[in-house]
Amino acid sequence: MQRNQLAAQALLWLVLISANIAFATERQEKPIIVTATRTPQTVDSALASVTVISRQDIERQQARSVQDVLRGIPGVSISNNGGMGKTSFVFMRGTESDHVLVLIDNIKVGSATSGTTAFENIPIDQIERIEIVRGPRSSLYGSEAIGGVIHIITRKGTGSGFRQHLNFGGGSFGTLEGSTGMSYNGTQGWLNLTASGIGTQGFNACNGISSAGCFVDTADSTLYDRDGYRNVAGSMRGGYRFQNGLEIETNFMQSSGKSQFDGSFANKTVLMQQVVGGVIRYTPTAFWNFNLIAGSSREDSDNFLGTAFQSRFNTTRDTVSVLNTFTVAKDQQLTIGMDYQRDHVKSTEAYTVMSRNNWGVFAQHQMNIASHNLQFSVRHDDNQQFGSRVTGNAGWSYPLSEKFVLLANFGSAFKAPTFNELYYPGFSNPNLKPEDSLSYEFGTRGQANWGNWSINAYETHIDNLIAYDARRFAPNNIDKARIRGIEGVLSTQILSWQINTNVTLMEPLDRGSGSDRGNILPRRAEQSFRLDLNREFGKYAIGSILLVEGQRYDDLANTRKLDAYAKLDLRAEYLFAPKWRLQGRIDNVSDEHYETASFYNQAGRSFFAMVRYQP
Repeated sequence: MQRNQLAAQALLWLVLISANIAFATERQEKPIIVTATRTPQTVDSALASVTVISRQDIERQQARSVQDVLRGIPGVSISNNGGMGKTSFVFMRGTESDHVLVLIDNIKVGSATSGTTAFENIPIDQIERIEIVRGPRSSLYGSEAIGGVIHIITRKGTGSGFRQHLNFGGGSFGTLEGSTGMSYNGTQGWLNLTASGIGTQGFNACNGISSAGCFVDTADSTLYDRDGYRNVAGSMRGGYRFQNGLEIETNFMQSSGKSQFDGSFANKTVLMQQVVGGVIRYTPTAFWNFNLIAGSSREDSDNFLGTAFQSRFNTTRDTVSVLNTFTVAKDQQLTIGMDYQRDHVKSTEAYTVMSRNNWGVFAQHQMNIASHNLQFSVRHDDNQQFGSRVTGNAGWSYPLSEKFVLLANFGSAFKAPTFNELYYPGFSNPNLKPEDSLSYEFGTRGQANWGNWSINAYETHIDNLIAYDARRFAPNNIDKARIRGIEGVLSTQILSWQINTNVTLMEPLDRGSGSDRGNILPRRAEQSFRLDLNREFGKYAIGSILLVEGQRYDDLANTRKLDAYAKLDLRAEYLFAPKWRLQGRIDNVSDEHYETASFYNQAGRSFFAMVRYQP
């Protein structure tokens, strides 16, 4: 433990020292985001701690999955069960993996049974950008947004007129990937169509040290085989803006995959994830903006043992949102909204309850008074199973100078138990209570001629935290949990090298009254550090990502320790013809052996190359 603490301190000193290096950096246009307040605003004006990952970032990093681009983002930790296409869990600021609200094109997604989103089955080639908001947002979105919100926006296309894009490549583990698409942007209408596919033989997901951890008998001959993955996906996003300002947009995405894994009860899953939705935007008067958002997300999972069918889990989530934003005075904006959500489960397992509804109403007031930027929001949710919940949020910022800002946030949030936690036969607890949280955050951010930086410190208290207790083979409410953390982010440029780095130090503690009091919550690394370097010269570009994560535990009792690890990825690209690029990457250069979930292998040293056409 002492060694990890010293390593974390050394990494933090590296960030602080780097922040004192004064070199010029290019000033970039700040992106517009909508997730933090459900209204458009620039990143600089957001009171929340946010990260935006653009299409350019995805292609520059040569990211091959959503987990690729999320891994090492401030406050984000990822647990993976054995490689590409395998179950992945995303933790934000030390909260549970089902405390992260996920949206795709404004539509709330995720499984009603597990409560999580199958990030591993969302194709990266369909994505235009990802907006990440850290901290509670239940006062705007309702249940699940205790740790934060991840909003995935599908491709819309850039430029004007018709454009095409294409990429294909392959690499280690018998992997082949490719995607193609076209977009049209006119004066009033737009349309994007994209299709993608991936196939990999994979590697052995279970390390075999304790096969019980992978739910496989030691005599099972498949324990040491390769566990492959296939995925085919497509998306459409289009819209039209009428002369009177009325704007209509529709979106569709479907991803179908087959994933193999080790198990004596099931060893293959056929997955389908689908999102369909639409938005109507209209401004009847100069002070009133109206939005109607409706859609449905669906997740189907059929499980097999060899060719024998074992089980089916199909969940559907239907949502409708009405947002009215009023400019009530200069520098003051009032948003009043309503949300409806219906979750439905269809399964071969005998769930006692198969559906539930939730109604939510909320109001938000944003204002600027004497240079103080203020935001207040309150929400009332009426859940069919658990009754009423009231949540709120308050945010404040004040510029000490033109390029130096202080920030503070306070928020409450809640999370209703999932259908699996309540009703899954043999592994559930129908007496679970909803989880409630209170969070405090203080931070500062600034700009200088050498770059941008931010520091945020936070503390979250969760009552009735739900966590799986392996000793009881069922989820339980932990009396209390307390999570403290600090995040530092720095972007600068040194000798033509673009540098983006961040460090997260966190203490996610069980504060319940049981025997686990004082233990670290499972699968959260207490320290993480990411360093992203990139340099362009002429037709060439090179870069690297160094990710360092401290030790973590895989159980509430802290008996299964997962060691710290450092992983270095290298990349390069060459513009060999106008609009054509050859890209290549080497992952895990040092062939580091590590686990983010007990008993599950991660990829060793691997290679991948791709040809990309982009106008």
